[in-house]
Amino acid sequence: MKIDRKIYILPIIILTSILVFSIVKIPSKTKSKNLNYMKIHYIDVGQGDSILIQTKNKNLLIDSGPGDNCSNIIKYLKSEKIKTLNYVIATHPHEDHIGAMSEIIKNFHVKKFYAPKITVNSSYFNNMITSLQNKNLKIIVPKPGDFFYLDKNTKCEILAPNSEHYENINNYSIVNKITHYNNKFIFTGDIEKIGELELLNSNFDLKCDVLKVAHHGSSSSSCEEFLEKTKAKVAIISCGKNNDYRHPNKKTLLNLEKNNMQIYRTDINGNVILISNGKKIVLSSK
Repeated sequence: MKIDRKIYILPIIILTSILVFSIVKIPSKTKSKNLNYMKIHYIDVGQGDSILIQTKNKNLLIDSGPGDNCSNIIKYLKSEKIKTLNYVIATHPHEDHIGAMSEIIKNFHVKKFYAPKITVNSSYFNNMITSLQNKNLKIIVPKPGDFFYLDKNTKCEILAPNSEHYENINNYSIVNKITHYNNKFIFTGDIEKIGELELLNSNFDLKCDVLKVAHHGSSSSSCEEFLEKTKAKVAIISCGKNNDYRHPNKKTLLNLEKNNMQIYRTDINGNVILISNGKKIVLSSK
């Protein structure tokens, strides 16, 4: 992965942070539909996950974040001129990942909806199902090895879940890998060590440039063997400021640092926005 070394002057609060990844303000022309850029937004939704991926013609949303942040995630998507979500992935049925999903379905034109084969008896899950039914949307349950294209040079491949039964709902998380020309990104949901070991025993290529750290940086995940296998240069942690779980765990941070990963956290850095041109990946100021 080549990293742009051009520095853009940012407010002092950012300059004094721990960021070491190249910071560049992307010219507005890079947003043109004539260019094959991919833009990934690791959205600050507090203690939860929500990731927007944009290519030339398509949008993918991975999770919605918690219900108490619903208005903010909808406002964010609308600020990006999102009207259609070609693909939505609900990684697993925990409130911090799908709490706002029913409102996402209501407010945007969703074409395809993916979720694992697991149900829970909760208001947020039932609301999501009701919203899907009202839009005549069926849940697609993906299998490892399934894939779809966001454009001809941007492939999204499903890597997990690799079993049908788990004791912990986190391990039902849909894990996917996006390949944009030469750049690779892995999104892990909340898989724990058992899910990571299943991936290590699979035939999937786990190498990536950017890793979305599993389970908000919890000690339950990010085992050393898995991190070593990914060979990621950048790690993104989505978690809430001063959250009750004390995410991310100190040991997880040490494991990431041990593998020489540059770490970005939504609780510290806010929205983390990456732009890929297929060869380089840059951190955008917006």
